[in-house]
Amino acid sequence: MSQATGSSIFDREDRLERLNNFLGGFVKSMGLRYVRAEPEEIVAELEIAPHLLQPYGLVHGGVYCSIIESVCSAGAALHVMAEGKNAVGLENTTTFLRAARSGTLRCTAKPLKIGRRTHVWNADIHDDEDRPIASGRVRMMILDPGDRAGGREVRIEDP
Repeated sequence: MSQATGSSIFDREDRLERLNNFLGGFVKSMGLRYVRAEPEEIVAELEIAPHLLQPYGLVHGGVYCSIIESVCSAGAALHVMAEGKNAVGLENTTTFLRAARSGTLRCTAKPLKIGRRTHVWNADIHDDEDRPIASGRVRMMILDPGDRAGGREVRIEDP
């Protein structure tokens, strides 16, 4: 399994508050809220709202992909933040298992592989009745301080 880095955000009592405050524009606008943040498990919830539905009244598939990407990325980022590093997504494979229209979605992500340059995390989304809704795997690249993407240094930006 994986191993958390030495002194990290996981050592702080307020890690959930910090993680929820870390949310940027897109993820925040979805309504994602982290409820558990441990080195081996990140859990977030999302209340289904009208702006997340496609024309048939079902949760849009992109929402599931976005939840999985966000929760896995948060887990990887939390593992490397204490070293001044960042994590960015390289690959997201999401499988839709069941449609949802209302209620709360709960995503649980766990590391499959914690490496020096890449992380791989698995995630599962369940509904209020604990039925599987979607499942996915995200591969992230770990960036050193000062690394660039999109022409600029990668770092957390103020909203």
